[in-house]
Amino acid sequence: MQLRVKRTSRVKPESAFLRKHARKVTSQRGEDGVIEKIFEIIDTSNRYCVEFGAWDGKLYSNTWNLLNNESWRGLQIEGSAEKFQELEAEYAANNRVTTLNRLVETAGANALDAILAEAGAPRDLDLLCIDVDGLDWHIWNGLAKFAPRLVVVEFNPTVPNDVFFVQDDDPAVNQGASLLALIELGQSKGYELVATTEWNGFFVPRDLFAAFDIADNHIDSMHDPAHFESRLFQCYDGTLMLAGCKHLLWSNITIDPDDIQVLPKALRKYGGAAG
Repeated sequence: MQLRVKRTSRVKPESAFLRKHARKVTSQRGEDGVIEKIFEIIDTSNRYCVEFGAWDGKLYSNTWNLLNNESWRGLQIEGSAEKFQELEAEYAANNRVTTLNRLVETAGANALDAILAEAGAPRDLDLLCIDVDGLDWHIWNGLAKFAPRLVVVEFNPTVPNDVFFVQDDDPAVNQGASLLALIELGQSKGYELVATTEWNGFFVPRDLFAAFDIADNHIDSMHDPAHFESRLFQCYDGTLMLAGCKHLLWSNITIDPDDIQVLPKALRKYGGAAG
């Protein structure tokens, strides 16, 4: 058997130019540099940022650099009581930062609108980072009273560009949403995609989009998911073939093709074959 994936990226360098500015301070995939370049283009309004789940306030943080090196103000939200203790300690000496031990929900007193109002955040806060490994789409969908100038939101990088996927509105589920689903949600809220890293999308209000001079921000022009994409196809005899990514990213387990077979080997016969 011979099997390989031959794929050509359709990303346009002139559309995805912000990606080349990726730079890590504490962010995971270079988001610090992309954020810096975006605000170089659109400038800041109030230098106020919000991030959740903020974890310990530093590891893989998209806002630590701004709060500690650029004198921004902001709100850090973490749902885990244990990690919140580390978050509090990280910002104990920084009076520009408010920390909050809260699970952000999609409605009610813990909805994002309510929490931002409680914290006294500006309506047009400069930066909102959403990373909760599940309800990200639903939380952004529920935001109505605040209009961040830049939204950075995590998507599931294993979902192909042409698949619209949103998990159920259930905090017990950790499946996430596809980039396509976030793009369509953003457009319904008046936002346009200006950049991606491996699993974060960067969105600005439509009235700021022209400043980036991106002629084509179609998903394929902006993002190539090939590195994380698993391809499944059927053979005539019922065998399922797996190509591309053969690894469960968040479980650190290799996918054994034998584990995905629906038919036992004895039944993998094709009756229509000649001879």
